[in-house]
Amino acid sequence: MVDVNSLKARFDAISSRLDELEKHATLKAALSGRNLQERQIAILKRIDKLVQALRLDLSAATSLPPASTLPLLPRPTVTPDASPTQQRLEQELLHRGFSSYRFIRVPAEYYDRQLEFRRDCLGAASVNHLCKSIVMENTRAHESVTGWDDPRNSKYYCVIVQYTARLHADKLKVGVQELGGRKLGRQYYNMRLAAEEVNDRLTGFSHNAVTPICMRERLPILMSHRIAKLQPGEFWLGAGEVDLKVGLNVDEFITAYQPFVLDCTYD
Repeated sequence: MVDVNSLKARFDAISSRLDELEKHATLKAALSGRNLQERQIAILKRIDKLVQALRLDLSAATSLPPASTLPLLPRPTVTPDASPTQQRLEQELLHRGFSSYRFIRVPAEYYDRQLEFRRDCLGAASVNHLCKSIVMENTRAHESVTGWDDPRNSKYYCVIVQYTARLHADKLKVGVQELGGRKLGRQYYNMRLAAEEVNDRLTGFSHNAVTPICMRERLPILMSHRIAKLQPGEFWLGAGEVDLKVGLNVDEFITAYQPFVLDCTYD
């Protein structure tokens, strides 16, 4: 038996939290009205689906509009006054068919503060939604493996993991070996963080700014399975500049970039 009053209380709590976010000084400066509208509409759509799935009549308990009456958002475009880097990333996201994305500038002390501060700067759903991109190198790759033309047997990979998770080198090693169909023995796999100069040369981005979007070299991408399961499905990455971050829909990212999703972190 579903408790309608409990659902209404939960809906009211969500609405109250959105009101607080709109008044937050940092977010007010960082987020545009369209960004907030996107988040509100996404939440309302999820609530509407829940109501329909439970076959409830909440007309007396809450005044949520049906999804069909929600305003349509315009297709995103390249931001005219954005930095050249942001515009370049936006162009690629549009070219790859993203229906939405969010770029946000963060304070200079961003990386000196705790994850909770970073979460609030971005308006992320949780600290688990904060992710990073790192370049991993197979330092024992077979002599026949010299580049990244074969995504299933590459010397380098761009790996996306959560800040709250720790990369498991052995799991990553096994995962990469399985991608290659186990054609080569374990002795030909040893995944290690690429040197800074290698990272910069392959991605075109420096430390804390690395992103899989617009990489200089199209390295194959590995994504932690935990990110693929995030709810809500928006995750945050670096965006080419140390103080620039981008929020993307997980499903749209997987469709657009076709990363290999695997278990590569500690439990």
